[in-house]
Amino acid sequence: MRSYDTEILVVGGGLGGVAAALAALRLGRRVVLTEDSDWLGGQLTSQAVPPDEHPWIEDGGGTRSYRELRNGIRDYYRSNYPLNDDARASALLNPGAGSVSALCHEPRVAVAVIDEMLAPYRADQQLRVLTGHRPRAAQTDGDTVESITLQDATSGDEVIVSADYVLDATELGDLLELAGVEHVIGAESRAQTGELHALDGPAEPLDQQGVTWCFAVDYLPDGDHTIDRPQGYDFWRSYTPDFWPGPLLSWEDLEPRTLEPKLQSIFSDDTTARGGPGRNRWVYRRMFTIAHYEPGRYASDITLVNWPENDYWLGPIVGVSAAEAEQNLLASRQLSLSLLYWMQTEAPRHDGGTGYPGLRPRGDVLGTADGLAMRPYIRESRRIRAELTVLEQHVGRQARAEAGLPAGSEIYPDTVGVGSYRIDLHPSTGGRNYVDISCYPFQIPLGALIPERVENLLPANKNIGTTHITNGCYRLHPVEWNIGEAAGALAAYSLANGCTPRKVRNDTQLLDDFQHLLRGRLGFQLEWTHAIRTTPR
Repeated sequence: MRSYDTEILVVGGGLGGVAAALAALRLGRRVVLTEDSDWLGGQLTSQAVPPDEHPWIEDGGGTRSYRELRNGIRDYYRSNYPLNDDARASALLNPGAGSVSALCHEPRVAVAVIDEMLAPYRADQQLRVLTGHRPRAAQTDGDTVESITLQDATSGDEVIVSADYVLDATELGDLLELAGVEHVIGAESRAQTGELHALDGPAEPLDQQGVTWCFAVDYLPDGDHTIDRPQGYDFWRSYTPDFWPGPLLSWEDLEPRTLEPKLQSIFSDDTTARGGPGRNRWVYRRMFTIAHYEPGRYASDITLVNWPENDYWLGPIVGVSAAEAEQNLLASRQLSLSLLYWMQTEAPRHDGGTGYPGLRPRGDVLGTADGLAMRPYIRESRRIRAELTVLEQHVGRQARAEAGLPAGSEIYPDTVGVGSYRIDLHPSTGGRNYVDISCYPFQIPLGALIPERVENLLPANKNIGTTHITNGCYRLHPVEWNIGEAAGALAAYSLANGCTPRKVRNDTQLLDDFQHLLRGRLGFQLEWTHAIRTTPR
């Protein structure tokens, strides 16, 4: 059995985990970073989701290192791809020209850029990266986590890593359960939180946002790339949710904010598929566009399918047995494959025909053989019981107005970053429809990163002290990166100053010094201007 002893162990190599490791490394600490898949980057890479960001991201509203990541992705295309003159000259190059983000790109590019950012720390083993390793057990002593046992997915061997600080950057908050850290799952009740959009009745731990197994396709109109009929196709082809306007596998779904039916097909015309203008499904999460290259160099765009039609909400993957969780994950894969097969064979075409057999799964750009992403897109995690829990009335526009609170989000004296996104909850395993409501640009309070009891474990992903409701605006790419980077910096600062993270938050002098470190050396933004903070989204 292998063993390692380090100062900071980061379990989970998603955006939060990478940012946590990077912060600790830049502050001189030894780090072991683990990840259960083959790729670092989480929702940006192994889950294949182009970044969901706020409209101010090009100028601020994130940390310096997050901007380094974004700039590195653009520079990678400029250095390695045969861009045409217009694309190469664009300071704000959007590699896929997708409408969901100013920076839609292929996951492999983000993997390469993340590897470059971490490379300087691997030569002398200041950083050890263990991909293909999943946490299996935690060893604790009272309020301290002493070590984590990991399993190598290839060999089956176990690895024990001991550390002064352990950061849980897993997608589902796995260490919270393994280490017995107090946490919550699912949807709270209004009686518990006072939130306007919380459940009227009792809390429902198994009411969780659906997961999505994303996939990538290109389009070759003259080809036939129809996949084998999925095992679950008959079920999904006939499935009509009772809160949906019709069959799930159709071009009709719901507008999340109004819950009104809307009809939107994959193409408005064939020219759109080849890089032309349009705001259809093809363009929405397009990660590669041939419009950036000389005519004829590439045959097709590539788009990422992360749509309501492949959101899986028939069962949760947290709070149930391992067998039930696995069954639900397999079913979510079948849903995505069924959506692809339906589009290839039965979908109404924009030109009046039926089916698009020219849709070709592109697992090669996702690191898989079947076209699906390496991992499902996770929207909701276990969440720590924290010193401070972010509530809807801290950030929600309607909730603050009805409570008589001023416009703008709550101002936290212990802020460690900022973010902005609507409260965006997808249909849930409890049978609830979208909850998509306006909120204000917000701060990330340090208190939401401090567990109520355990002293040396910190959350570094979507597992901070939010509720089911506020998780909906704290779960996206730049906020996850900021949370992880703040957690990594906090662990490093606590080691350097011989104090606990709890002490840092609750000692005015230490907190001021820590925030000075974040602003200065690490380039954090800790507050919004008044004009932005009071602008609802």
